[in-house]
Amino acid sequence: MFNSLPTEYTNRVLCYYTNTSKQIQIIRITDIPNWYFERILFPQQRLLFEAIPHAHLEVYKKRFGVADLVAKILCDFLQVQQEAEAPSPLYSARQ
Repeated sequence: MFNSLPTEYTNRVLCYYTNTSKQIQIIRITDIPNWYFERILFPQQRLLFEAIPHAHLEVYKKRFGVADLVAKILCDFLQVQQEAEAPSPLYSARQ
């Protein structure tokens, strides 16, 4: 994974973000010491990334050549939730 978190961060979470706008977005995480994360996302592009729960994903869009902060999201809210395993449709408990 590009820009992996430093090894001292053991409480990592897998996060998911989608650019649901019709504009290109720049996303950044700048509040993790010794680490900087920045990506450009096109409209409807999705991204999985690792972070720590208390970090913030900053979302920017360019307006008149200037990147404006439009959202700041706690990474804990972007954490991928693992669904409970559903029984296989090929297996029936009835006999």
